[in-house]
Amino acid sequence: MKHPTVVAAACAALLVGGTCLFGLTARAAEQSAHDAQDLRVSTIPYRTPNVTLVREDGKSVSLASELDDGRPVVMNFIFTSCEGICPLMSQTFGSFQRSLGADAAKVHIVSISIDPEEDTPARLRDYAKRFHAGAGWTHYTGSLAASVATQEAFGVYRGDKMSHTAVTLMRSRPGEPWRRIDGFATPDDLVQQYRSLVAAR
Repeated sequence: MKHPTVVAAACAALLVGGTCLFGLTARAAEQSAHDAQDLRVSTIPYRTPNVTLVREDGKSVSLASELDDGRPVVMNFIFTSCEGICPLMSQTFGSFQRSLGADAAKVHIVSISIDPEEDTPARLRDYAKRFHAGAGWTHYTGSLAASVATQEAFGVYRGDKMSHTAVTLMRSRPGEPWRRIDGFATPDDLVQQYRSLVAAR
């Protein structure tokens, strides 16, 4: 029999909402992945790079302007053809957004592609629909150089898209340091981290 965490990883890769081929629910897959790796939380004063990205609506935008609009930011890095950790992270972001209820409108949720050569705005829009992204959750692509510069600025560049790891970044407002969460956070983890971050503003 396969180890539970292996099954959970397979479920996470194959499932977006509903029941896994192996009989595990999405929530169970999330929890198994979470149990397999403890979260590591740190505070780091990252500097937003001066780059232009392309939003899922096709508009070219300054990343700094997008992140500095006054809202708290919750951010991760994904790519649409990923069959490993990205579906799990995106599913978690979707559940996190819904868990915030009315407060979701106050938060800018950001997902940046690490495979911009393949991830067109149209592909990002389709990807966002798969995970039921609500208003306020924005996906970005752009040039390869801009994507790499952004990954390097936030300490997530691994040289190859297949080597990336699960990282969530949060910031309560412009000018504040970022809270970095390494590992597979559950929606409840993100809600707790977010609440504690904004409470300290």
